[in-house]
Amino acid sequence: MKKSVLTRYRVMAYVTGVLLVLLCLSMIAKYGLGVDGAADFTRVVAIAHGWLYVVYLIFAFDLGSKAKWPVGKQLWVLLAGTIPTAAFFVERRISHELESQVTEASPEAVKA
Repeated sequence: MKKSVLTRYRVMAYVTGVLLVLLCLSMIAKYGLGVDGAADFTRVVAIAHGWLYVVYLIFAFDLGSKAKWPVGKQLWVLLAGTIPTAAFFVERRISHELESQVTEASPEAVKA
């Protein structure tokens, strides 16, 4: 498996995780504290998280199919983007697990 597959997943896991934490905080500010302007911020973060979660799903599914994960593990990784802070822990565990399978893309020597 190429390193770029794992890197894409890791980036999207962090982005999805940060947006989900921001979404939770903005929802608390909007509904719990009644902060002015929190509704607009919540809407923007919710839309961004929704669209980027779809990208996360694509990259996580690609990683899982190339790593040949069982269905249960694949579902856990896919759902990690919906549980606040879970994406960070799952990403760290998956990264350590797949380090041995990742290969660097090295150019091959051309025969003349």
